[in-house]
Amino acid sequence: MLTISQALVDKIVAHARADHPDEACGVIAGPIGSDRPERFIAMQNAERSPTFYRFDSMEQLRVWREMDDRDEEPVVIYHSHTATEAYPSRTDISYASEPNAHYVLVSTRDENEVEFRSYRIVDGVVTEEEVEVVK
Repeated sequence: MLTISQALVDKIVAHARADHPDEACGVIAGPIGSDRPERFIAMQNAERSPTFYRFDSMEQLRVWREMDDRDEEPVVIYHSHTATEAYPSRTDISYASEPNAHYVLVSTRDENEVEFRSYRIVDGVVTEEEVEVVK
């Protein structure tokens, strides 16, 4: 189960809506081994695409080094889908390389509805998990 603050959910959704019609992406870092998402890090979609996202390699290197320096790890890796449901695509599954991370997807296909879902993706196996939003 992913336990996440309402403030972080709001930031993810706001980033997804701001980047629409392109997919948005980013990370929420937390202390190593804690499974607590704490520090929101919006990243650039290097593809600038409505159907695909990829972290910019230099930005990703900088962010991961910063997390290492702060004894953090990527607790949540998020991105948006602009025209489809919030479910990992084959490409999303193939790119999932952090076995301890929660993979959050937000769909921006309906501007009046928030579709926010979380998954574990390990060795190509997708498992949806419950999301508990706390104040």
